[in-house]
Amino acid sequence: MFAIVEAAGWPIWLLIITSIIAVALIAERLTFLRNKTVAPADLLPQVIKELEQNGVTETMLTRLSTHSPLGRIFAAGLKNLKSSPEVMKEAIEEAGRATTHELERFLTTLGTIASISPLLGLFGTVIGMIEIFGAQSAAGNTPSVLAHGISVALYNTALGLIVAIPSMIFYRHFRSKVDSLTVEMEQQAIKLVEIAHGERQK
Repeated sequence: MFAIVEAAGWPIWLLIITSIIAVALIAERLTFLRNKTVAPADLLPQVIKELEQNGVTETMLTRLSTHSPLGRIFAAGLKNLKSSPEVMKEAIEEAGRATTHELERFLTTLGTIASISPLLGLFGTVIGMIEIFGAQSAAGNTPSVLAHGISVALYNTALGLIVAIPSMIFYRHFRSKVDSLTVEMEQQAIKLVEIAHGERQK
């Protein structure tokens, strides 16, 4: 591994740093963006049951606020339970926007890494080409310098693509996941409002 890094030259360190960041972001988002973490399927029935038994209590709101992103949305709506359905929906929409922003955290950085990695690879390629042309002299070519320049060019191009392709795949996957989770939370929140105001059966 160290031999590859040495052969690729100093530009490879930029790609190594971006790859480490990308792996960390992918691991964090894979852990966080799960249905049971963001929008547990059993949360709505539990909330409705507790609402029918005890009504809205501070204990219930506090527990929901720390439970999950969907729980925070439910808590925002239940705080306005005594208001009209429109006011309750507005509170839920505000909490939903904040929650969506949280779900999208780090995705811009991951998308940026996917976009700039090929450019960093191209930068390394240019550095390698400069070394190759710099090796030209009146006395002839220096094979070791030529070989090093070619290594720098090829290794950086390859690593740039290796970093960019998985980063773009996961970026697209996470964007789709956020969209589906947002729709699911919106549907559950609307159902909660309608059930709480007697406009819909469980």
